[in-house]
Amino acid sequence: MPASRSKQKVFYGWFITVAAFCTFGISVGFPYYNIPFFFDYFESPPEQGGFGWSREQVTFGFPLSALLTLWVGPLLVHRFSPRKAIVFGSGLMGLALIGFGRMGGEIWLYYLFWFVSTVGYIFSGPIPHQVIVSQWFRRLRGRAMGVTYVGVAVFGSAGAYLVKPLVEGMGFHTALQIMGVLLLLAWPFAIFILRDRAADMGLQPDGEEPQSLQPAEKPQGLAHLLRQPAFYLLAIGSFCSIGSIGAVNQHMKLVFKDQGFVEQEVLNSVWRTASILILWASIAGRLGMGWASDRFSKKYVMVITYVLVAMAIPLLLLVTPERPGYVYLFALLFGFALGADYMLIPLMAADQFGVPTLVRAMGVILPFDTIGQTWFPYFVSLMRTRLGGYDRAFVAVFALAMAGAAAIALLPRAPSRPANQSPEHK
Repeated sequence: MPASRSKQKVFYGWFITVAAFCTFGISVGFPYYNIPFFFDYFESPPEQGGFGWSREQVTFGFPLSALLTLWVGPLLVHRFSPRKAIVFGSGLMGLALIGFGRMGGEIWLYYLFWFVSTVGYIFSGPIPHQVIVSQWFRRLRGRAMGVTYVGVAVFGSAGAYLVKPLVEGMGFHTALQIMGVLLLLAWPFAIFILRDRAADMGLQPDGEEPQSLQPAEKPQGLAHLLRQPAFYLLAIGSFCSIGSIGAVNQHMKLVFKDQGFVEQEVLNSVWRTASILILWASIAGRLGMGWASDRFSKKYVMVITYVLVAMAIPLLLLVTPERPGYVYLFALLFGFALGADYMLIPLMAADQFGVPTLVRAMGVILPFDTIGQTWFPYFVSLMRTRLGGYDRAFVAVFALAMAGAAAIALLPRAPSRPANQSPEHK
C-alpha cells in the first residue's frame, strides 16, 4: 500500500452522527414526546392520586417557561462548546423530570421545574446537535441531519412504549423520576464520543482533502441577520408550523379523552399506539426528506412538508371509539411530516445564512419557535374552553400550519456557497 494511503486519516463523521443520534434521542425525544402522557394524571382529582389542576394550568407550564427563557438562546448558547452544552442541558432536564415526580400539588413548583426543563432543552436540544452535524458535513449534511433526528423518534417511541407499564405498575410519580435518571445515559456519548468539529480530530468536513477546500466563511452578527428578509420569513414559517405541531403533540391525549376514550387503560393504549406510530413514521420523514434536501430545492421540500402537517390536523378529530382506525392514518401522515419539519429548519438556515452563522441564527429562531410550540397549545386550551370543544379550536391550528407553508414559499433563493467550505466554529 502506498505510504500516502496508509497515512490517510479515517473520517469519523458517521461515528459522530451515531453519537448525536443517541444524545439527541435521549435528551429531547425521550422527555419531549412523553411528558404530555402525564397531563391527564395531573388533571385528575387528588382522591385519584392527581393534583386536580385545570387543563389551562397543566398546559401553561411549558409556555410560561418558554417566555422566561427567551434570552438563553441568543445570549448564552453560542458561548459554549456544543457537546458540553449537551451534558449540562440533559442534566437539567433529568433534574426537572425528577422534580415533576417528587412535587406535591404546589403549582408554582410545577412551573419552576418547567423552567429548569426548558433551559435544559435549549442547551441540549436542536442547537448543539445541528451545529455539530453541520460542522462535520457539507455535501451530505441533509442525510447526516436526517440520521441524527431519527434518534428523536427511536428514543421517543421507546419512551412511549415504556411509560405506560411504568405508570400503571409503579405510579406516575415514580415513573417520572425513573425517566429523569435515564436521561443521564446521554452523558457517556457526549463526553467520550462527540466532538464539536472535524478540525478537533485533524479532519475536514465530509472527509475532504485539505487542499480542495475554500477559505473559511466568517460568521455574521445578529445585526446582519436582522437585515435579511429571509430571516423573518424562516422565523415566521417555522413558528407557525411548529406551533401547530406543538398543539397536536400536547393535546393529542386530551383530544382522545374528549372524543370518548374515557377509560384510563384504553386512553393510555390509544395514546401509545398513536405516539409510537407518529415517531416511527417520522423516521421515514427524516430520512426521506433529508435525502430529498440534498438533491432538490430545500425551499420546495420544506413547503411540501408544511402542507402535509396541515393536512394531518383534521384527521386527529376523526379518531373516536366508533372509528378507531383513523388513528393509523392520522399518525402515519402527521409523523412523516413532523419528522421532516424540525430537521429542515437548520438546513434552510445554513443555506440562507451560512454554517458559521448557524448557531447565532438558530439561537434566535429556536426560542421564537419555542414560543409558538408552547403558547399556541395553551391558546388551544383556552379556545376549547370558550368554544365548547376541540373542533373549532383546531380550525385555528390548521390555519396556522398553512400560514407557515405560505411564509416558506416566499423565501428567496439561497446565496450560492462552495459545497466544500470549512468554516470555523465561533
